[in-house]
Amino acid sequence: MSINLSQQTFRSHQLMQIANEATRFLESTPKHTLPLGSTFNGAGVYALYYSGGHQSYKSLGGNPIYVGKAVPTGARTGAITNREEPKLKNRLAEHVRSIQQASNLEIKDFKCHFMIIPIEMSAIIPVVESTLINRYQPIWNTKIDGFGNHDPGSGRYEQARSEWDRLHPGRKWADKLKG
Repeated sequence: MSINLSQQTFRSHQLMQIANEATRFLESTPKHTLPLGSTFNGAGVYALYYSGGHQSYKSLGGNPIYVGKAVPTGARTGAITNREEPKLKNRLAEHVRSIQQASNLEIKDFKCHFMIIPIEMSAIIPVVESTLINRYQPIWNTKIDGFGNHDPGSGRYEQARSEWDRLHPGRKWADKLKG
């Protein structure tokens, strides 16, 4: 029996309408300097912007250098908790530490847009992140891989350094990578 793929394919324009609405909202939020001064709870999506003089980033043209997300606890397993946590704030703080450890970047050259997405709508977070990446093609998402990486932990230091860590040396955990 032949499979009719048109009978198996789901399509909805509503999802992209919501993602585009969320993208417009993010773009309308205030741009903040890093590190963020306030503590707040919530998960969501963010875009980082660079205005420094590093030669590799002369052609950004006001577009984000990186787009990322912070999801609620349990999102990866489908067991989202209903407690509010500072997921977005903490993720941005991790990025601040990475930038500050890089020997050839200055945190003063970075700003961010961010938006909090309520827990009951958190399933949209990856879709909004993907929409922003597709729209802006941020260089740290598409060409220079590794900025969002975490310390792989002991026993996993045989892997190679990311391209980002080769271009921006200084993260202490990345210096342990031997591959």
